[in-house]
This record gives sequence, structure tokens and C-alpha cells, in this order.
Amino acid sequence: MKLVRYGPAGKEKPGLLDAEGKLRDLSRKVKDIDATTLSPGELARLRKLDPKKLPQVKGRPRLGPCVATPSKFIAIGLNYIDHAKESGNPIPDYPVVFFKAETCIVGANDNIMLPPDSTHTDWEVELGVVIGRVARHVDKKDALKYVAGYCIVNDVSEREYQMKRSATQWGKGKGCDTFGPVGPWLVTADEIKDPQDLSMWLDVNGARRQTGSTRTMIFPVADLVADVSKYMTLLPGDLITTGTPPGVGMGMKPEPQYLKAGDTVALGITGLGEQHQKVIAYKRKR
Repeated sequence: MKLVRYGPAGKEKPGLLDAEGKLRDLSRKVKDIDATTLSPGELARLRKLDPKKLPQVKGRPRLGPCVATPSKFIAIGLNYIDHAKESGNPIPDYPVVFFKAETCIVGANDNIMLPPDSTHTDWEVELGVVIGRVARHVDKKDALKYVAGYCIVNDVSEREYQMKRSATQWGKGKGCDTFGPVGPWLVTADEIKDPQDLSMWLDVNGARRQTGSTRTMIFPVADLVADVSKYMTLLPGDLITTGTPPGVGMGMKPEPQYLKAGDTVALGITGLGEQHQKVIAYKRKR
């Protein structure tokens, strides 16, 4: 299944895409695409539904983040060898774990808003992993059983905040508002035969910047779920974003290139859809 959340920010409704790509309303069947809905039992119940009997949603509504209110937004750094090298970092012996703020999460096609004094905002196409069962000290061989589904994440990063203002902690550069586009939909794990065989790409202003594959992860998805579950309990709905392939702005030669207001970003992963964002200047909330 492809599960979505659609509608205005903060008022999203649950839905799914049928085989023809039509958006169907799920609000009479589930409250939201959240921890309860992502449990194995609930997903099994939803698979038995006939999508054609669900109301079709008219028009082209905004698609919000494909999972509601994750208790944790966990990120993995330096998980592709070429990206670690372009960043000037050694190849890690263990997964590098940091957190993105839940308040940075937005829909797949929402604007990326630059922080007020940002000059080093960068892009990162990543595979997102959504947990479906409580995971605590799980074995690698069983780890994928705890995954409800997969989605696209743009791990937007302000490099000056990350590198110069954060010491060894990256949170300042990763958690700014709008720095976590997620979606457009959550594809349940049964539709992804091998999460380590997905092509991924990202364009800025129509020019290809990143081309990669999850085949080249240093630590595959099963390793990551098992490792993280040793240090914290993973709950249904938690989101792990698994690192980016080479081609980020920070690593461009001869000079790094970063996002500016007016730029457009497009990214995609095989079977998981695409994201499209416009970069805008900072707007103070009232």
C-alpha cells in the first residue's frame, strides 16, 4: 500500500493511493497514519480493503508528511563511503546517529525555508524507514520485521550551523523548520522487495546533483534498525533516515554550492515517488 496524509498543514487526513494512482480517503477507517495504524495488525486489516469502495479525493490537495507525529526522528550520518570522503570524514566503524527535530518535518512538496542568516543550506536525498513495532535489542536477522514501510526524506542541512556552531553535535544544522520533507507517501514494507536495491537521485534547478543507490550503504537498513534498537527503544511511527549518497553541495568542486531563495529541488527513490520543493527566504511566524 501507499499511505498518505493530505490536506492543510496540521489538519491532514489519512488516505491511500489505489492501483491507478487515485487518492482515496481513509478517514472512516483510521484516525491517522500514526503509531496505531502502522502496527502489523492494522496494516493487515487495511490490505483487505477494496480501494475502489473508498471515497475518491477530488482535486490535487497538498500532501503532508506521510507519518503523523513520530516520537523520534533519527538520522544516520556518513552512511555512504563516497559521501563520507567528500565530507572529509573517515569511514565510520559504527553507525553515526543524530537527531532531527520533529518540528522540522513538513510535506514532500512544501517549501524549504532558509534560516534568517543561512548561507550554507544543503540538500541530501535519503531513504526513510518507518518503524511498525516496538523494537528493543533486536537481532539483525529479524530487524526488517519491525519496519512498517519506507519513504523519501530530504535531510536538509545548514552546514555552518552543523560544523561550526555545533562542535561534534549536528542538531543545530539539521533541525531548522522545514528541514525534514517526508513523503510523498509511505510504501508498506511488503511492496519493497529489497531496501538495499533502490536507485536515488536529486536535482537542483533541473541539474542533477546526486545519483546513487542504497546498494552502497555502509550499514544496510537491517543493521541500522538493530544497532539503534540497542541504545533506545524504537516505537511505531518512529522515523529513521539512513544517510545520503555523494553529490551534496558541500562536496562540490572547485567550490561548494548551497541553496538560495528561488531555487528548486527535486528528488526521488525507486518505488517511493518524488519530492519537489521551492527554496524561500525566512519568514517570521506570527
